[in-house]
Amino acid sequence: MPEIFDGLTIFGLIAVSAMLMFYAFEDASHWNVFGFAIACAAGSVYGFLQGAWPFGIVEAIWSFIALRRWQRRRLLGSRATG
Repeated sequence: MPEIFDGLTIFGLIAVSAMLMFYAFEDASHWNVFGFAIACAAGSVYGFLQGAWPFGIVEAIWSFIALRRWQRRRLLGSRATG
């Protein structure tokens, strides 16, 4: 009988939970957008390791989009304060 909570499953749970947390608090700081991007990248790795390559591809795309949003928000924030 396979173990339900193997290392890969725990990694996926942490990645997806981090995505949810960082997304929920995105408006508080541009660093939460960055955290969301990193969590999406971890979710992508999880998808590929699990064998769910469509999930891995979509999460990689989300990671790229979030990194672009982080970059834009970071630049806008530095212009507003400087």
